[in-house]
Amino acid sequence: MHTRTVFFVSDGTGITAETFGNAILAQFEMVPRRVRLPFIDTVDKAHQAVRQINHTAEIEGRKSIVFTTLVNMEVLKVIQEGCKGKLLDMFGTFVHPLEVELGVKSHHRVGRFSDISKSKEYHDRIEAINYSLTHDDGQSHKNLEDADVILVGVSRSGKTPTSLYLAMQHGLKAANYPLIPEDFDRRQLPPALVPHRKKIFGLTISPERLSEIRSERRLGSRYASLENCRMEVQEAESMMRRSGIRWLSTTTKSIEEIATTILQEIQPERLVY
Repeated sequence: MHTRTVFFVSDGTGITAETFGNAILAQFEMVPRRVRLPFIDTVDKAHQAVRQINHTAEIEGRKSIVFTTLVNMEVLKVIQEGCKGKLLDMFGTFVHPLEVELGVKSHHRVGRFSDISKSKEYHDRIEAINYSLTHDDGQSHKNLEDADVILVGVSRSGKTPTSLYLAMQHGLKAANYPLIPEDFDRRQLPPALVPHRKKIFGLTISPERLSEIRSERRLGSRYASLENCRMEVQEAESMMRRSGIRWLSTTTKSIEEIATTILQEIQPERLVY
């Protein structure tokens, strides 16, 4: 059972409200039910949102928590006056004090993605996503010279989600290649990767966790057996050491932590905005 319903109300996609709100909620021991209400950009939509929030409060017998990033003051006023939830207006909390401090008015622009499709950064990110999908799991050896980073590791060590996160969030062209038994027999990196050694970053994982993950897909198989997982991880780590490849364990790390560590090593300038 969830302990409280949390609404994320925005006149844009709601991603900012949800990201910020979830970061705050993570500080509390609770199991919220999350509801995103995007594109609340008219008074009529605001009234509809108020009815939904208040109806939820009536059914559950307790206030909902409402995070908002509304910049239209007319729309925000409807929420402020009609909502029976605990309202946390993030723009009001942070933007107004900054206006006072900086001595200038903010743009009060609706949606941080409103004109992003025209930017070079947006097109670079789309290109990076396409590149990472094409070069997922060793599907293609073409254009590796264009890669910003090449991730290697045993199957199911977190290469694909990390590659896509790097592409989507940071615009990096990330290829990834699985280390397989043939590589261990040769005791060498896949031949196609050798010329690009400086771009390679390794991911490893504890054999026990790897066995758990693989068992979710192929329970009882040799592929998922703890013995095989121990062998593969040991061989992969040995290969990385011999090749002088930087690497980290993904066992207890989130995708965000993995990606940030890689950025620090590969392209630290990407951490500066």
